[in-house]
Amino acid sequence: GSGVTVLSSDDPVRVFERFSTLDAVSNGRAQIILGRGSFTESFPLFGYDLGDYDALFEEKIAMFSKLLEEKPFDWQGEFTQSLKQADVFPKTESGHLDTWVGVGGSPESIVRAAHFGLPVILAIIGGDPIRFKPYVELYERAAKQFDMPTHPLGMHSHGFIADTQEAAVEMAWENIKLAFDKIGVTRGWTPMSREHFEHEIQSGSMYVGTPEVVAQRMAKAIKTLGVGRFDLVYGAGEQPAAARERMIELYATEVIPRVRELLAED
Repeated sequence: GSGVTVLSSDDPVRVFERFSTLDAVSNGRAQIILGRGSFTESFPLFGYDLGDYDALFEEKIAMFSKLLEEKPFDWQGEFTQSLKQADVFPKTESGHLDTWVGVGGSPESIVRAAHFGLPVILAIIGGDPIRFKPYVELYERAAKQFDMPTHPLGMHSHGFIADTQEAAVEMAWENIKLAFDKIGVTRGWTPMSREHFEHEIQSGSMYVGTPEVVAQRMAKAIKTLGVGRFDLVYGAGEQPAAARERMIELYATEVIPRVRELLAED
């Protein structure tokens, strides 16, 4: 699957073809997360005007929703090609390509996803997760208004897991700071302070520590927001391969089972 596929600067037909092919070779396990993109470098590369940022995504997600039906269709758009009874291949065996919309905090994006009947992944990269609760509620209201199914929402946030709290914190501090500060140069962010980092791992949106610490915080966030999915993003920075492999092992064998135990207690 994709972290986020920037549909706005891509071709919906080609995106569908790529992921339906991936779905075939992975025995139906392909998953796509569509987004407008928090980085804008791809727009001028493919000849798009950033002034059309919203209109591009609106039109292309509408076209993609037609592709998801996997039936011949007509299409006429301003930013996309004209099609007449186009039948796009390959089809998926299940008849449905698992598709989500990644949202970074725009109410309009929440409503748009609900309008097309697509589930949402909330990108929560800072601050108390509770601030996203209104977006969950907005999605549920909008889906009902559009007479669409209300899918459980998902969330993803940064984190790192190690055998000891100290090892996890120091590894995360070095690498997450490196990644965020690099991005911040182009965004006008101030460099991440140790105080900011400590706040995020205590009560914000970075899930760092031993398996038990991370599991407790994940379970709390899932319960607080009422989401049905949590993706832990562990790729920020330049962790040594051995540390990252150990983190994946701990996540699979200790964190996920513990989160399920904690959620089952209620």
